Amino acid sequence: MTLDTLIAEPWADYGLVDSGGGRKLEHYGRYRFIRPEPQAMWAPAAEHWDADGEFVPGSDEDGGGKWRFDRPVPKEGWDLAWEEVRFRAQATPFRHLAFFPDMAPQWAWMRERLGEGSEALNLFGYTGVGSLAMAAKGARVTHVDASKKSVEAGKANAALSGMTDKPVRWLVDDAAKFAAREVRRQRRYDGIILDPPKFGRGPEGEVWRLEEGLPGLIADCARLLDKDSRFLVLTVYAVRMSALAIGELLRQATAHLGGRIECGDMAVREEARGLLLPTAIFARWSGD
Repeated sequence: MTLDTLIAEPWADYGLVDSGGGRKLEHYGRYRFIRPEPQAMWAPAAEHWDADGEFVPGSDEDGGGKWRFDRPVPKEGWDLAWEEVRFRAQATPFRHLAFFPDMAPQWAWMRERLGEGSEALNLFGYTGVGSLAMAAKGARVTHVDASKKSVEAGKANAALSGMTDKPVRWLVDDAAKFAAREVRRQRRYDGIILDPPKFGRGPEGEVWRLEEGLPGLIADCARLLDKDSRFLVLTVYAVRMSALAIGELLRQATAHLGGRIECGDMAVREEARGLLLPTAIFARWSGD
């Protein structure tokens, strides 16, 4: 098992402009936003930040808060792009912008390992940017999310990208239950990505708690792979958990497959000074 850092570099429609003092300044296309960032413990490069809006957190450290806008920002969202994938960004009530830009290195890494007709599974697929990134390279993708709103956003992003003809199955389902059913169906995949929340509910009120549900879910995902499969990618946000812990979990679950395990931090490179702001932890198995 090797330790690594995955670095998301700025691209045309996204950049971490500056960070520090427990906050970060990012641009999403033509709009700039300030959001809380506890890991930005250093001083910012600039004394004052000019932004279109700021997310002001509530008193509850597990969530809450609201957006405050200094200039008009479209409530319905605005269009951005990563490579050939187009999607809609939006200031959501959950403080993020309807996609996770630090996932860009993972999208690129997965695309390198999927050929035409490969079968990929995206669990907790959210608004579908990762699914479309894989579909654009010829993969057949099964996209699963418990939120009907998120799945509809994924379909809208497919239309925006001109990819409605791509073989993507858009499913509103509980990720853990779906994976367990796929095991019983004796299905297999070339690649699996999962980005589970700390806490969530399925479409029928199923309760998901990361620490309780993750070991069983990883075990089921490993059963959906074989020695010809290419990857299993796990990303984890907003929890007090080590990359080494999820790396060992993945290593044990995939021991029968051979291959290699990588784990570590995910980070975004700041434009102002080039420093790295950590955002999440990851672990991934690859068959190469």
